[in-house]
Amino acid sequence: MPDRTLVIAEIGVNHDGELDKAIQLVNCAAEAGADVVKFQTYVAENLVTKDALRAEYQINNSIQNESQLEMLKRLSLSNSDFKAVFEHCNSIGIEFLSTAFDLESFEFLISLGLKRAKIPSGEITNKPLLRKVAQAGLPIIISTGMATLDEVASALDVLIEESVSKSEIVVLHCTTNYPAPLSEVNLKAMVQMGNDFGLRVGYSDHTEGIGVASTAVALGAVVIEKHLTLSRSLDGPDHAASLEPDQFHEMVDEIRKTEMCLGSSVKSISESEKQNRFHARKSIVAKTVIKKGEILTEENITTKRPFSGLSPMMWDNILGVPAKRDFHIDECIEL
Repeated sequence: MPDRTLVIAEIGVNHDGELDKAIQLVNCAAEAGADVVKFQTYVAENLVTKDALRAEYQINNSIQNESQLEMLKRLSLSNSDFKAVFEHCNSIGIEFLSTAFDLESFEFLISLGLKRAKIPSGEITNKPLLRKVAQAGLPIIISTGMATLDEVASALDVLIEESVSKSEIVVLHCTTNYPAPLSEVNLKAMVQMGNDFGLRVGYSDHTEGIGVASTAVALGAVVIEKHLTLSRSLDGPDHAASLEPDQFHEMVDEIRKTEMCLGSSVKSISESEKQNRFHARKSIVAKTVIKKGEILTEENITTKRPFSGLSPMMWDNILGVPAKRDFHIDECIEL
């Protein structure tokens, strides 16, 4: 049985700036079988300039007429809200995680007691933040959406220069679009990054539906991150690319089934196969009546089920040998 895939329910800003909704989403994630719930922590003024425009997907998935700064403020939770969410996660036994988009926010998250750090795709070129995260001494998950291979390598260099062990890093392949088209998923790039950097890999899934996540697990992903929402029809930048609770539960089930199917790298006879070998394999049997001393040839012997005698792999050893006794038709040949 392979290692269990870490499934992260990405709540992000799907709480719409409401603490009660954030708590409700945490509960849904736990009930759906997620291992971790992840949020986004930021000080809006430290993240974007006042004139920053919204991305196209943010405009398409929102009816609000606002700047990116105004949108981020509207969708943010306070530090006291995050503390309440953190405590609730502890109380129900699901890990709390949040991506920090600025140094102040990361310091706050560390004060809560994170078990691991997550670097979002948008911050992969933010050297000051990368260094700050590396210096925290936590296991690190780093998303690579919108990044070239050289940019990923540069970010990893920053982490490793700060004495982060490769064994403590997981690199997530990601297509940063909401939703991401299947034609741009390119899961082979996830596999290649693992080979190139000698690191464990995962997949941050922004596609619609659940199929790509389990495919990524089959290709070696040890972490799957997927957005969770109460309703895909809600107004907000990420709801349309998210799964509703029942869908998320279905995705987790498919991931666990995929893990079970992967098994080990050892080719062996399974327990259920053992009982079928007798019925499905063949033995060398008499094709005609054979008298003792008669030479065994392709004219008087053949192969038939069940596997209760000599294996047909002994065929060449049998030919030309005198029969040790009389054999009737279909009787297993003995040497």
